[in-house]
Amino acid sequence: MTEKGAAQQQKPKRILILCVDRDGDLETKAGIKTPLMGRTANIDAAVSLALHDPEEPDANAMFEAVRITDRLQNEKQPDESFEIATISGSELGGVSADRKLVAELNTVLSSFSANEVILVSDGYSDEAILPLVESRVPVSSVRRIVIKHSESIEETAALFSKYIRLLFNDPRYSRIALGLPGLFFLIFGILYIFPGYLNYYFIVIVLILGIFMLGKGFGVDRAAKNFYKWAKEYNPPPLPIQISNYTAIVGILCIAISVYLGITSVVNNMPPIPIELPSVISALPTMTSWFLRGIMDLMVVGIGTILFGRSIRLYFERDARMLRNAALIVLIGWSRWILKETADILLSPGIRYDNLVFSIVVGILIGIASVLVIFIIHRSAKDFFDKSKEKVDEFGEG
Repeated sequence: MTEKGAAQQQKPKRILILCVDRDGDLETKAGIKTPLMGRTANIDAAVSLALHDPEEPDANAMFEAVRITDRLQNEKQPDESFEIATISGSELGGVSADRKLVAELNTVLSSFSANEVILVSDGYSDEAILPLVESRVPVSSVRRIVIKHSESIEETAALFSKYIRLLFNDPRYSRIALGLPGLFFLIFGILYIFPGYLNYYFIVIVLILGIFMLGKGFGVDRAAKNFYKWAKEYNPPPLPIQISNYTAIVGILCIAISVYLGITSVVNNMPPIPIELPSVISALPTMTSWFLRGIMDLMVVGIGTILFGRSIRLYFERDARMLRNAALIVLIGWSRWILKETADILLSPGIRYDNLVFSIVVGILIGIASVLVIFIIHRSAKDFFDKSKEKVDEFGEG
């Protein structure tokens, strides 16, 4: 045998019998601070815990740890030494309990440098610390104490309690598991107060369930949630864009109403027309005339409103297209008179068309004048439009 093998054979075995109270019953029920080391301290703590709660399995686990220690002491080899310790977690469970257990385990190992651990627990929950112990000291054995329940019952109870807490604490499930039954009970109580209305309870329940299922099926709840989130986080655009959007909406409404007025004008002023194609073609100019008379005012106002809002936006953006928009507004406004003269000629083909020609010529002159004015203004305000990429602080921030 080599010297290295002999040294390993002579290395003493320091075995720690570790009892784990993960839910912290020692501190919460008996007021005992942990970690506990030594046979006497563990027996006294187990007796105190059993006196406070005779059905507490952690006390029985501590007694079992003492029994294992006594048996190993009677059977120990010369190179073996034993120590018993109890550590506890927290009644909160989870990460906080594991952190406390690890801290107390480190304290125990600093006092008794064990190279082997025998873990004693009262159920599956305490064995959650097994990987934490094995990461520090090898675990040679695990002893589980089953007192008043089996593993399957305990695991089922823990799983059941987990889902019960989920139903009560998670809004996604509590709305259905608690909200709907609560609403049904509330409706029953209200209808019970008023005699004669309790017969409608089943109908009300069916209506509520139908509305709920439709809302879930078509995603109304998600749409409402998304709309609420959008409204809550909505950031309005810059003021010029708001003005442009508002005038666009107003202009579209005016155009839609003008179309309605045009159709109404045709219906109110036209006699019934036979279905035959020749009759429809012969009545088409008159229908067009009354339609133009109905739409021409609001149509011009609507288009002009849209262009006016766009011009305001282009002005704040220092865009030279604003001048073209302004000229177009003038031409659109004058087109009202062209539409009027066109409607008069279509209604009475025998009248002179001097007024129509005059309106068209004036419109052409207005267009030429607008081009000249645009050219002059653009040259005189060249510096203004050259800065079109700069933002105006007052209106450019969104």
